[in-house]
Amino acid sequence: MIPGNDLGAALRRWRERATPSPGGFGSASRRRTPGMRRDELAAAAGVSAEYVKRLEQGHGRPSAQVLYALARALRLSSAEYEYLCSLAGHVPSRAGRVPYEVGPSARHLLDRLGDVPICVLDAAWTLLAWNAACEALCADSMLADGRRRNLAWRAFTSEARDATELRFQHAIVADLRATALRYPHDDWLTDLVVDLRAVSEPFAAMWESRVDYEDRPHRLTTRHPVVGELTVDCDIMTIHEGDLRAVVYTAEPGSIDAVRLATALAQHNRLG
Repeated sequence: MIPGNDLGAALRRWRERATPSPGGFGSASRRRTPGMRRDELAAAAGVSAEYVKRLEQGHGRPSAQVLYALARALRLSSAEYEYLCSLAGHVPSRAGRVPYEVGPSARHLLDRLGDVPICVLDAAWTLLAWNAACEALCADSMLADGRRRNLAWRAFTSEARDATELRFQHAIVADLRATALRYPHDDWLTDLVVDLRAVSEPFAAMWESRVDYEDRPHRLTTRHPVVGELTVDCDIMTIHEGDLRAVVYTAEPGSIDAVRLATALAQHNRLG
């Protein structure tokens, strides 16, 4: 690294700090080294791994848009994002962009519902954090990177093995439409909607129909590698602090799905 490369040093420090864990980017036990790899950061930010390497080595000056994408991928706080911009000579701007910080309210919810699968997403439906129970249920989603971490993308493309209920898809689209109106300058969200409309006819039709959805529990059927197929209820909650979404997965007490869910969690706890 070249002398005086404060921007590169900061990026590398934050990348190495992004330690995979049940509350972050994945399971640390599956990794040889802590933190995000350059290719993972590059995929999440929409740039090349070589470009990330060059920035860390002190070569080049990223645009304001790239800086925001890197900050979002690294889950930087507001203060850290502002510091990153100052290192690159840009004025920080998050006006009109989807927030991505997991605040105390969301963290408290994850801690309190330790045995209940729950994940926290931003308003564009990208995974930000989750608990161990959720990783036990949806390990594929938790370990994904880039756009595959987005539940809207997974619900309308072949990326997911899960069977998403039609009403749940309508709920996602209705919420995304409202999000797009609140954050008109978020390029990542704009690109997501454009690409979804291009690759998914059901998404395009729902986007154009502007049909409201009923605010009630939804259902998801997933194929777990240990217990096989199980169906769970999905409750969508809004966390006003940070404009976040929480999806809580539960199974009907006494049902075979409840038994399978408990088995999946016990197996995950033994391996973890």
